[in-house]
Amino acid sequence: MTTYPDVGATTPAERAWSPRDGYRAFEKTIAIGRGDEHWAWASEQVLRWGIKTRSGFHVKPGSRVVEGDEHRLVALVWPLRITEPVVVVAVVDEPDRAGFAYGTLPGHPVSGEEAFVVHRDDDGTVNLTLRSLTRPGRGRWRVAFPAILVAQRVYRRRYLRALAR
Repeated sequence: MTTYPDVGATTPAERAWSPRDGYRAFEKTIAIGRGDEHWAWASEQVLRWGIKTRSGFHVKPGSRVVEGDEHRLVALVWPLRITEPVVVVAVVDEPDRAGFAYGTLPGHPVSGEEAFVVHRDDDGTVNLTLRSLTRPGRGRWRVAFPAILVAQRVYRRRYLRALAR
């Protein structure tokens, strides 16, 4: 069971997004390449957790994303190893849009959802959109929330570079 009630709120299948109240909302879209070859590579990477692994996370198990599957994301933040339990809450795999969203499970440092979507324009530009809804986690993580927000900014920069060529 997720640690938040608004499951699917990052709507990865939709181009337009209206964030929910009660969360720190983030959305950013950048161009990451052009052409069919980059599209094929980037869409496969995102659907196989490549955006996370190319940003420094370990994903257990590291299989292709499937709605309903639970995973453990492991961040190595020297000297700590932080495990983030998540569940895939939405997957989109269309000819011009591919990605997924995961929601937090008990034990995750924050509560909310994060989505990673690659999509291409009519002119062949391949884009990456990040979306997240975040609020403090429960228990010991609540005290660490300000530091977690700093780490979140660092990882977002990594995500935005992970699929660019």
